[in-house]
Amino acid sequence: MPRIKYIAEGITPNGAYSHAVESNGLIYFSGQTPIDPTTGKLVTGTIRDQTKQSFKNLFSVLKSTGLTCEDVIKVNVYLTDMKNLKEMNEIYEDQFEEPYPARTTIGVKELPREALIEIEMIAIRKKENI
Repeated sequence: MPRIKYIAEGITPNGAYSHAVESNGLIYFSGQTPIDPTTGKLVTGTIRDQTKQSFKNLFSVLKSTGLTCEDVIKVNVYLTDMKNLKEMNEIYEDQFEEPYPARTTIGVKELPREALIEIEMIAIRKKENI
């Protein structure tokens, strides 16, 4: 089955990738760092600020697929400092409702542009949304 690509309006991919790709009803979202799409620059500030921007970017891509947060089934979070886990979690909890998507959080040495966080997701298109 061919891949269907999605690109969020107003956000330019910074490399050779699609914002999201769909195959067989599963939509795989590329990781989003806290880049402000209007300036193209990293949002500076706290992990809270960067987490909010990363989700804002992801949800912009999610909107382009015609899906909502309820369709997200898996989230991967990459943090450059696991001491930021608690604060990231506080923002994360506001993005979804119970039951939360499955999630993996991984500590990494560094991320592009010295971001503190990168988030990627997987969503599923329900048959009634096809």
